[in-house]
Amino acid sequence: MNKKGAAIPPDLPGASRRRLAAVLAPLLLFLAAALSFPSTLRLPLLLTTTTTSASAQPRVAVCLVGGARRFELTGPSIARHVLRGMALGGARPAAVDVFLHCPLDADAYKLALLAREAGAEGVRVAAVRVFRPEPLDETPDRAQVLTADNSPNGIQGLLQYFRLVEGCLDLIRSHESRANVTYAAVLRTRVDGFWSAPLHLPSPSAAPSSPYLVPEGSRFGGLNDRLGYGSRRATAAALARLSSLPALARAGHRGLNSESAFRAQLAAAGVPWRESPLPFCVLSDRAYAFPPDAAASGGYGVPVAALASAGPLSGAKCRPCRAACRAQCAARSLGALRPEWSWTPHGGGGADVELCDASGPWEDGWEELFDAVAGPEAAAVRRWVAGMTPAECVRDMDALRARADRWDAPGSHEICRLGLGARRSAAATQQPRNNSTSSAGARASGGGAS
Repeated sequence: MNKKGAAIPPDLPGASRRRLAAVLAPLLLFLAAALSFPSTLRLPLLLTTTTTSASAQPRVAVCLVGGARRFELTGPSIARHVLRGMALGGARPAAVDVFLHCPLDADAYKLALLAREAGAEGVRVAAVRVFRPEPLDETPDRAQVLTADNSPNGIQGLLQYFRLVEGCLDLIRSHESRANVTYAAVLRTRVDGFWSAPLHLPSPSAAPSSPYLVPEGSRFGGLNDRLGYGSRRATAAALARLSSLPALARAGHRGLNSESAFRAQLAAAGVPWRESPLPFCVLSDRAYAFPPDAAASGGYGVPVAALASAGPLSGAKCRPCRAACRAQCAARSLGALRPEWSWTPHGGGGADVELCDASGPWEDGWEELFDAVAGPEAAAVRRWVAGMTPAECVRDMDALRARADRWDAPGSHEICRLGLGARRSAAATQQPRNNSTSSAGARASGGGAS
């Protein structure tokens, strides 16, 4: 034995034994230190065990994309039913990493509402990107594959939407690389979706045969692309809206709208899909012909559901309204629409759906109609945003920025100045029509965004 207690083979020469002892001594000291401080050296192992344990809370990447035009109305429902209410495989709660990808416009300041949810249990803001929109090249491939028909902003509008969706995939990839993680599943949905019930999804599956879940109806010749959920592999194909266009062009596709391009890219990637009823609708300011089954539509009309309609609306267009068509009227109108095109009722022949006359702007008094459906908490948020001050906006936007793992957006002051400045200009324009309205009165009476 040497003086450190290490056993030395007896047949080694003295010089060799001394050299071996010199090598073994520091190794033994290192091992002794390691055993003295196990929490430091074993932390990576503990983290790995925690995240892969069968009893651990599953973590899902949630992509929220789009303009925040009505986020003061949709945000509370997304927070309640998606971020905090999502369940996987029955009643198993999910933890979520939020990836927010939105354009910088006069409504982006409303995203500050997410600061209230960022600290909720199981909710983490992984990345926020608010970007300045710039025109995208309408290359020959893109012009061939896409059509401007029925797109409010033509092919450029489709390209901008595709960039929003694929940009969220870029955020996820970047986060996975930095954090050395890979998400088992990804949910992608829109910030203009109003949720009426908690979102229940199947447990993640990495099997190639596992279908990508999309809402039923509103197919418009393809697949409803207002939400998607699936494995990481399926998500890579589903969210590649821009980068898939050259391959679709080479395959000979022409004149596709967003929904038919979505179906084509999933088929090209070999990703199966499954349609499912889901409890949300898309709040829309766009005007549509009424009734949707008018002879002139040829079965291609677009119904706009009343927000108070019962049952899952699966991403159909909606707005708060006094129903202009219900019961047998609604059943007749929906039954006359082409199922491969516009929304298809989930059951009951459409008798549980109420339809709005969406041929014009939102009706007077929509605020009270919304409050009655959304509940007192959501109503309070709507009123608060209507009277939000610049200081309150900056405070909450700063709080969101502090909680985000990654922030790729202008400063809080710029975002809030752009939004609240536009609101003041709009209020000044409307002042001659209603001289009795003040900012304090708007806060008290609950006047919402126009």
